Amino acid sequence: MKMNSRLLLTLTITLTAVAGFGADNATSQPEQIEGFRDTPIIPGTRWHVHDPDRPQPPVVRPGATFSQGAPAPSDATVLFDGTDLSQWQNTRGQDAAWKITDDYMESVPRGGGIRTRGRWADFQLHLEWATPNPPRGSGQGRGNSGVLINGMYEVQVLDSYESKTYPDGQAASIYGQYPPLVNASKPPGEWQTYDIIFESPRWNEKGELIKKAVITVLHNGVVVQNREELFGITDGIHREVPWKTLSKYPAPHAPEVFIELQDHNNPVRYRNIWIRELGRRE
Repeated sequence: MKMNSRLLLTLTITLTAVAGFGADNATSQPEQIEGFRDTPIIPGTRWHVHDPDRPQPPVVRPGATFSQGAPAPSDATVLFDGTDLSQWQNTRGQDAAWKITDDYMESVPRGGGIRTRGRWADFQLHLEWATPNPPRGSGQGRGNSGVLINGMYEVQVLDSYESKTYPDGQAASIYGQYPPLVNASKPPGEWQTYDIIFESPRWNEKGELIKKAVITVLHNGVVVQNREELFGITDGIHREVPWKTLSKYPAPHAPEVFIELQDHNNPVRYRNIWIRELGRRE
């Protein structure tokens, strides 16, 4: 059938637009990053909680080593030296069920998170972790775990090497609050380090919050959180703040807190974990 030339031109333009013919058009398509645009705005920002449009932290390549294998200082409590889980329990107070292989521990199916038997106030925490290699899944489904402080405040553990997600949920973020200043992630399977300095929140005798929790994080030797004041509880890990809602502080709690390693159905490995309480000058 012979087509009218004007009709043929119209069809060609329409098909080109629909099919995305041409390299220029293909590269102009917006990148799809998981996240939410219908959640509350984080105070002091223009970004939603878990906003996919929030700028991705710039990528930096960390040094080959920083604190990998760092021996515990003399005043530290060794939480895991590669031999036993005596310092850990499950969330019900029973013995931790994670498995030990070589010098690391790893979550097991339906094993749940594990938390320390001890508690500390303001502290310095060192730990090393590695995500599965080859990687499986994408975004939040790729090597997901977390360092939970008192079951309330989370430093995210995630495979963020050449893998994007909402920035306040990537590796070394204060989940739902602060993306890391930079993405210092190493490839999956490689050992990475967190050196975390945490100052507990404080309340006065009237139950009024007088000092917010403060956290500093070094990821593979790179400062990625610099004395950030937390807005409150991380969303999604405590009944008082459901997932995708704004953080807030709970009822007053003691400054002494436990450390928990989250089980998110990803076999993330941990090794060389120690903690030391911060001293105070006279």
